[in-house]
Amino acid sequence: MPMSFNEAIIEEFRANGGRVGGPFEGGDLLLLTTTGARSGRPHTVPLGYVRADGLLLVVASAAGAPEHPHWYRNLLARPVVRVELGTEVFDAIAVPAEGARRDRLFEAVVRAAPGYGDYRAHTARVLPVVVLEGSTAPPREVRSLADKLLEVHTWLREQLRYVREEADAHFEAGWADGRPPGLGLQLRQHCLAFCEGLAHHHTGEDGAVFPALARSHPQLRGTLERLGEEHRAVARIKDGLVALLTGIGAADPDRFRSELARMSAELEAHLAYEEESLLPVLAGIPFPPNPRPRA
Repeated sequence: MPMSFNEAIIEEFRANGGRVGGPFEGGDLLLLTTTGARSGRPHTVPLGYVRADGLLLVVASAAGAPEHPHWYRNLLARPVVRVELGTEVFDAIAVPAEGARRDRLFEAVVRAAPGYGDYRAHTARVLPVVVLEGSTAPPREVRSLADKLLEVHTWLREQLRYVREEADAHFEAGWADGRPPGLGLQLRQHCLAFCEGLAHHHTGEDGAVFPALARSHPQLRGTLERLGEEHRAVARIKDGLVALLTGIGAADPDRFRSELARMSAELEAHLAYEEESLLPVLAGIPFPPNPRPRA
C-alpha cells in the first residue's frame, strides 16, 4: 500500500534530521505525536510551528477547515504529547491558550507566518493556538532503577505543585472579578497530564516492577502489597479529579481544592514510603536494563 502524504513527510523528516523538501522546504516543521482520545493509539502528524514570546506554538488550523483537526481533539483528552523538532525528541504538555492571550499569540503567529491569516478568513471557528510546554527541569543522570524512580517522582511532585498553585490563582482571580470560577484550559491540561502520568507510572509498577521485585526480593512482599493498596487509594482520588475536569466551564472551587489537598497528602506519603522502602534495592538494578546475553 503506498504511503499517505503525511506518512511520506514523516519518513523524510526522520531520515533527514528534520529537513524536508517539496512545499515544506525551508519551513519550520515539527512532528507531533498525540494519543488517540478513543483508540489510545499514537498518532503522528507533521505541523508547522512558530516561536513567539519564548514559546513553541502550533495552530489547529486544518487549513481553515470548519472543524478542529483530530490531533487537537486528542490532546484535549490526553495532554501529554511527543514532539520531534529537528533531531531533538521530547515530551511536552499541550496547553491551548485562552482569551486575550490566545488572540495576542495568534497575531504573533500571523506576523511570522501570514498564511494562518488566510486560514482564519476561511472558517467561522476560532483557530486554537497550542503552547507545547517542555520540561524546564535540568535532566537527571539515570543509571539505576532508583534514579528512574526519583526522576518520575520529581515530575509528579512538580506537576502536582503546579496544579495547586494554578488552581489557587485561577479560582481567586475568578471570584475577584465577581464571576463563578470556571476550570481554565491551562489548569485542566496540567491536571490531566498529572493524572495521566500518575496512572501510567503506577500501572507500570503494578504490572512489571513490583512482581519482579517480589520474586527477587521476597522479604519485600509485605511492603509491595502495602504500596499496591496505596496505589488503589490514590487512583480513587485521581478518578475523582478527572471527573471534575470533564466540564471546563464550571467547577466547585472548594471541592476541587479539597480533592487536590487530599491527593497531595496521600501521594506525598506514598512517594516518601516508596522511596524509603525501595531505593536501596533499586539502586543496584541498572536502568535501562542490561540486554540479555545471546545463547
